[in-house]
Order: sequence, then C-alpha cells, then structure tokens
Amino acid sequence: MTLINVVIILIVVGVLLWLINRFIPMDGKIKQILNIVVVIAVILWLLRAFGIWGGGGIDLD
Repeated sequence: MTLINVVIILIVVGVLLWLINRFIPMDGKIKQILNIVVVIAVILWLLRAFGIWGGGGIDLD
C-alpha cells in the first residue's frame, strides 16, 4: 500500500464519517460511540499499514 493510498483512504473515511454525523439523525451517545469506534479502527489500521503492529508496511516505491 502506498502513502497516497493511505491518504486517500483517510480522506474518504473522514468524509463518510462527517456525512453520517451531519445527515443521519441519531442520538448523541450513539454518534459518540460510532466516532470512537471509527477512530480506533483507523488508528489500528494505520499502525498495521505502517508495519508497527502486525507486519506489512507501506510501499514507498
């Protein structure tokens, strides 16, 4: 996975989370839980993408 792919995926996830928070009516607590789950998932994904957790790593070719 290249660095550009990581940036694009982060932008897409951020926009989708913003759209969900902005336009889907939910209770505030549910939105907060959703945001926390997404942030934790993205952090774990980034750790794995950079090879810090679970191997793999970004291709800088």
